[in-house]
Amino acid sequence: MFGKPGRALAALWLAAALMLAAQPAVAAPAESPIELQSGTAWTTIDGATRKAPVELSYHWDRQHGGRPGYATFELPFTLEAAPEVPWGIFIPRAGSVLEVWLNDALLQVYGDLARGNGADYAKAPLYVPVPGHLLKAGENRLQVRIRADSARRAGLSRVTIGAATPVRTDLFESAYAWRFTGSVLLTAFSLIVGSIALALWLTQVDAATTGWRRRDSLYFWAALAEFCWAIRVADGVIAEPPLPWGAWGVLMATCYAGWAASAMMFCYQLAGWDGNPHMRWLRWPMAGMVAGTFSASAIALHREEPYWLTGWLALEIGFVAMFVGAFAVATIRRPNLARLLVAAAALVTLGFGIRDWLVIRLSDAYGETTWVRYSSVFFGIALLLIVLRRFHAATVQARGSVAALAERVAQRERELASTFAALEQVARDQARTHERERILRDMHDGVGSHISSAIRQLQSGQASPEELLRTLRDSLDQLKLSIDSIHLPPGDVGALLAALRYRLEPRLAAAGIQFEWAVDEVPDVKQLDAQGMRQLQFLLFEAISNVLQHAQARTLRIEAEALAGAVQLRVIDDGRGFDALQVPRALAERAAAIGARLALESRPGRTVVQLGFA
Repeated sequence: MFGKPGRALAALWLAAALMLAAQPAVAAPAESPIELQSGTAWTTIDGATRKAPVELSYHWDRQHGGRPGYATFELPFTLEAAPEVPWGIFIPRAGSVLEVWLNDALLQVYGDLARGNGADYAKAPLYVPVPGHLLKAGENRLQVRIRADSARRAGLSRVTIGAATPVRTDLFESAYAWRFTGSVLLTAFSLIVGSIALALWLTQVDAATTGWRRRDSLYFWAALAEFCWAIRVADGVIAEPPLPWGAWGVLMATCYAGWAASAMMFCYQLAGWDGNPHMRWLRWPMAGMVAGTFSASAIALHREEPYWLTGWLALEIGFVAMFVGAFAVATIRRPNLARLLVAAAALVTLGFGIRDWLVIRLSDAYGETTWVRYSSVFFGIALLLIVLRRFHAATVQARGSVAALAERVAQRERELASTFAALEQVARDQARTHERERILRDMHDGVGSHISSAIRQLQSGQASPEELLRTLRDSLDQLKLSIDSIHLPPGDVGALLAALRYRLEPRLAAAGIQFEWAVDEVPDVKQLDAQGMRQLQFLLFEAISNVLQHAQARTLRIEAEALAGAVQLRVIDDGRGFDALQVPRALAERAAAIGARLALESRPGRTVVQLGFA
């Protein structure tokens, strides 16, 4: 059938096939990751050491009832050839503290095996780089030595060893993101939500109520729930807690219960049960849940018997389940968006919590992480949405109240403006009336009194024409000065003296009296208002009139100066004088009315009337 060349080629193919078929099967390439799940374990508890085969994962608390101790896991594996690329080891979970050895060489140390209840490196996955020279063709031994603290979820999960790139990129980094980075993000989220709720609780105050009801307790319970959960989740990133494990473990368990109780109180407020006397009893079991968790965790850690806390958590889950069921029924009866969101989040969180209790507390599985830490995000989002919705509603209401208040204020301002305008008109009318009354009073006291004197002089028939003329001139001067006083600026003494000189200098000249003017520039006298200026004017006129009528003087001198800030006025004549002890009543009264210091000096040839203003 075949020629010679064809038969030769067929014979070669057959020989090659037989050689391949006769060759034995080989292991996977050296670069493929190897999962180590069996080996030998040496466990030491209370000084007694036991050796036994082991299948990973290994849950220390389930195997030894929570008793502390040590273990060495020896995990053999075989390589056909030494690897040509860098290798690495991925350990999803191990602890509490541990050392990693390869072929009797120490690779990495996590914590101190000699110190208990300290660090805990089981919280985050571990990656250990492997130096290439430590691996060899044939049998290799990986050793993981751990110290297990009581009730701390110590043990060892399955271990993967292989080429660094796939082990680190495909296995370690994704696990690290879920457990470590995820815990950081969850903690930050809870702190943000809690801070917003706390700020709203502190700032949103109802001024119409008193006591603790002035603030909306819904915000308070939301803040407390998120802060408790932030502390609890932050434990996942704290390898070395600030407290010994006993105190730290009790604190973490209490924060877990505080989160659950605060979230339930949030639902309690949201459902409106705080106003129902038949539902107020629910607050006491919630407080008891926190106190019971504290006590159960303390007993479990002190006695090194984790089932105390496991049993208490079962009771706690049962109560939470009943509460969530009651809240879900109340939501169905009276649904709204806020209650529906919280009810859905509560049901999901309850389901995850039951799963965590079964897997973490009861099963032999090791390396599993809790699901509640992720479902709590739904609850936190629901809290945040409700808080923001209520804040928005309160803001809208506040804006409406502010607008109504602004309208009332504007209305009141309009009323006040109208009232003020009416009062201002009344005040102007009163001022005009008072001014008329003043002018009439001044005319009565000044011009009127002089005219009355002239009438009496005429009626008596004894007054000479010169006396009658002098009286009438005084009356006319008084009238002119009253008119001038209307236009005098308050406190301007210089202007007053100038007006007085303008009116009286011609009369002095007609009476044969030499007039001397020694008036310096003086500052305004602040105490002299319009009425004070008129009083000063009449006082000076009275003093000059006395000189004209009685002094028989040849010279009249007016002086004004400012000494050390005090204004001094003087009217001086060289007449016959008078008894200075008998101060004229008109001068004394007017000086007292304007707050001036009046001083009199009189003797034949020199009389001085002095006024001083501070």
